[in-house]
Amino acid sequence: MDTTYPSDVEDFRAEVRKVLSEELPEGWSGLGAIPDADDTAAFVKQWRVTLHRRGLLGVAWPVEYGGRGLSKLHQVVLVEELTKAGVPFGEQPADSTGVKMLGNTLLHYGTDAQKAAILPGLLSGEQRWCQGFSEPGAGSDLASARTRAVLDGDDWVLDGQKIWTSGAQTSTGIFVLARTDPDAAKHRGLSFLLVPLDQPGVEVRPIKHMAGGSEFCEVFFTGARTHRDNVVGEVNGGWNVAKTLLTFERGEEAATNPLLFRAEVERIREVVRSSGRADDPVIRQRLAWCFARVEIMRYLGYRILTEVLSGAQLGHAASVSKLYWSEYHRVATQLALDVQGLQGLDLTGKAPTRHFRADEPGSDPASTRSWWQVSLNARAGTIYAGTSEVQRNILAEAALGLPREPA
Repeated sequence: MDTTYPSDVEDFRAEVRKVLSEELPEGWSGLGAIPDADDTAAFVKQWRVTLHRRGLLGVAWPVEYGGRGLSKLHQVVLVEELTKAGVPFGEQPADSTGVKMLGNTLLHYGTDAQKAAILPGLLSGEQRWCQGFSEPGAGSDLASARTRAVLDGDDWVLDGQKIWTSGAQTSTGIFVLARTDPDAAKHRGLSFLLVPLDQPGVEVRPIKHMAGGSEFCEVFFTGARTHRDNVVGEVNGGWNVAKTLLTFERGEEAATNPLLFRAEVERIREVVRSSGRADDPVIRQRLAWCFARVEIMRYLGYRILTEVLSGAQLGHAASVSKLYWSEYHRVATQLALDVQGLQGLDLTGKAPTRHFRADEPGSDPASTRSWWQVSLNARAGTIYAGTSEVQRNILAEAALGLPREPA
C-alpha cells in the first residue's frame, strides 16, 4: 500500500504546520491540557476564528463559496495535522453537522441559490445548522419519521418533534427530514427541508444526559414555516439526500479517527503504568488488543480514503468504519476504568469538553473524571450516527446479501 502524498499536498501540509507554529501558544500540548473548562471553551471559539482567518475551513469547497478549491486529500491532511497538534477542527458540534454534513450535502444536491445563501455563512460561523432527523418513535428506523410538512402557498408548514438534536440551542437553522406525502411508502414520502430556528412555532428544550452535558435537545414544531424553495433535492426525495448526508457523518473521519484513538491508548498505557499493573498479564493482553485494533482502524481508514479519492461513494465502508470504532471505544475505555478500580470512583481532574470520539489530546491520564465521562460517552457512540444493530443489518443485507429478518 502506497501511503505517500503528492507533492502539492505535502506543500499544503507544510502550510498548515506553519499556521500551527505561528498561532498556537508557546508550550502548547493539546486542548485537554488547558486546566479550566471555561478557558477551554474560549480557546475553541477563538481557534475557529483563527482557522477561518487563515483560510483553513472548507478547503475543498469551491472558491466562490469561501473555500480554496483544493482536493479531498488536502482536507484529510489538514485534519491530520490539526489532530496531531491537539486542536479541534472547528467549533463542535455545529461544524460537524453544519460544515461537514450539511455543507457537503448542499455541494452535491443544493441549488445555486441555496449554496450562495448558506455555504459562506457556514464557514464564517454566522450560520450554525443542526440535524433534525431522529424522533421519539423514529430513531434507528429513521424512515418512520412522522414530522409533517404541508405546503401552504409559498411556505411549508411543519408540525412534529425531533430529538437528540445536538447543538440546537446555539444553532440558527435546522435541516429536517419531514413527511410531505403521508400516502407514499415511508421511504418515498420524505423531504429534506432547511428550516430557520428563530421563529414562532419552534421550541428547543436541552436534555441533560448521563455524562452531565446538555448538548442534546428536543425540538418541537407547531406551525413553523420555511419557504417552499428550501427543499434540498426533490420533494419526496429526501431519503436519498439523507443517506448521502449520513455518509459524510460517518466516513470523513475514517482516516483521522485512528490518530485520536492512538493518542488515547497512550494515555491508557500511562494509567496502567502509574497504577503499578504494567506486569499484569491480563491487563497487558487487553492493552495489546487496543493497540492492535487501532492499527487495524488505521489501515481501514486508508482503504476508505482510497475509495473516496477515487470518486466512489462511501456506502458500506462508512458502516464498517462506524461500527468498528464505536465498538472498539467501549472496550478501550472500560480498560481504563478497570485499571483505576475503586479509586476511579473518586472523580478528580478536568472533565472532557468534547462528548464524542476519543477524549481530548493532552488530557491528564490521571483525571478520573475524564475517563469516567469518556467511558459513558463511548457507550453513546454505539447509538448515535446509526446504532451498531443498524450498521450490522446494513452490512448483512446490502453488503453480504443475506436475507432480511421477518417483519
